[in-house]
Amino acid sequence: MEWAEIINNPLFENLPFKIELNRFGQILMSPASNSHGNMEFRVGRALEQGCPQGEIIIECAIQTADGVKVADVAWASASFIAEFGYVTPYPQASEICVEILSPSNSEEEMRIKIDLYLARGAQEVWLVDTAAKIRVFGHTGELPGSRWIDTIRI
Repeated sequence: MEWAEIINNPLFENLPFKIELNRFGQILMSPASNSHGNMEFRVGRALEQGCPQGEIIIECAIQTADGVKVADVAWASASFIAEFGYVTPYPQASEICVEILSPSNSEEEMRIKIDLYLARGAQEVWLVDTAAKIRVFGHTGELPGSRWIDTIRI
């Protein structure tokens, strides 16, 4: 299955699940929660307030080597938006991709997503837990903080 088939299919509208595709075109679904959605908003607001000019994208679809993955929140610079607009899915990752951790997420799953986003061009991948603790990862591993924002307030 291709991503365009999913986003254009009325059967997949308004599902209470986050949908992604694996490399075989199989649909992966994760349940949504209100606290997860609230944390997406809070992270997006922090990015908007702290980053240079750019766009915040909630549920950002990115084509990766393992199918389409959907970052919970992404920050895309003005130059990224000028190049790619709002094509879905993006052929490469924006500068910052954020995953909000859910109880169902495993450490291995998050490590794989970090690697996939970085391989597609992300400069940072943030993992945010339910207590709003942020871990930032780059191409050299875990970082002491973001290079884009001095102080992250969620």
